[in-house]
Amino acid sequence: MESINLLVLLNKVKTVHTLNFAESAFGSVDFLDIISNDEMFIQKIDLGVMYIKHQTLDQIKVIDGIGRLLSLSLLLHAICECYKKTSQKNDKAIENIRTKYLLDGESTKLRFSPDVQKIYDKIIFGERMSGKEKSSPLFQILHSYWLKIKENKLQAAKIFESLSKLFVSVFDVENLNDRDLYYSLNKHNRRLNQRLLIDNFMEESGVLTNWNLFKKILKNNKINFEDFFRDFFITKFNYGKYDSDNLYDILTNYYKTMTHYIKKDEFINKMKHSAELYSNLININFENEKIKRLMIKIKMHNGDDTYAYLLNIYEDYTANLISETTFLEILSTIDEYLVNRLKTPNNVGFNELITYLNTFIVCK
Repeated sequence: MESINLLVLLNKVKTVHTLNFAESAFGSVDFLDIISNDEMFIQKIDLGVMYIKHQTLDQIKVIDGIGRLLSLSLLLHAICECYKKTSQKNDKAIENIRTKYLLDGESTKLRFSPDVQKIYDKIIFGERMSGKEKSSPLFQILHSYWLKIKENKLQAAKIFESLSKLFVSVFDVENLNDRDLYYSLNKHNRRLNQRLLIDNFMEESGVLTNWNLFKKILKNNKINFEDFFRDFFITKFNYGKYDSDNLYDILTNYYKTMTHYIKKDEFINKMKHSAELYSNLININFENEKIKRLMIKIKMHNGDDTYAYLLNIYEDYTANLISETTFLEILSTIDEYLVNRLKTPNNVGFNELITYLNTFIVCK
């Protein structure tokens, strides 16, 4: 572990790469607020730990802590914007700031995924931005810094004096998996992008192409990603609590368990099959007119909370584990329950009905 000043760290490296699944959750640091609360006698301000990997001697990948470097780079750019064309001396200082801390030749020093990079580059190179781009968190951080510098008439020299006190403890974690480390450090952060984490896991597992085909089924059928997985997994939890904020953990653990017994692509194909069945339920896409009529009734009677159970039973039906007659009787019983629930909200809970239905299936 090394304790290092943030300005020194930025100056030392040519490029800083980040993790695409981390970008939705990186928080900003208001360095001007830290500076304003700084007591004059404080010699060092500790900003915590950053986890990095050295890709080369002068290229690093930030596993956790990119928000601090991003916020610092936007503050430095705001200083440049506030003082540009005010004097020859300031213009020379601005060029020095950009060369040392913001740029790697003709490119920006910080590297993100394409969507974030586009906005960041436009900011640093002073290019025209759309209204949507100006509403991005990056531009909002920059604008906040710019306003504070202008309104409080903050001197660049004073800001740099305070920035020289800002230190981080850097851990170089060469032998750890990027995603696993990032997730273990941030899994209680509700801003984590579960989808990007899962995509990265599937890519590492070698099934990303097939996984993307699975997601395409959901997208083409206008099925909400989170709704499908809630209804897919809740039966596997025996109708216990399901937390969408833990989907990455839930799905990857399920994948690891299942792929002990079946091939990876077979697992994804089973997920695709479930997604197609779920689409049939949601969109009432059945050739069998009896099933179709009953599903229309269930939808009309506010049966959204029954889809998890219906998906489970529908999978059994398509696998010929239950007969068409049994499947129709289950649908009819669920619809009767829904009609009674509309009349009497305090009617028997659906979980109790499930117990009855499962007993009914066993008897059949």
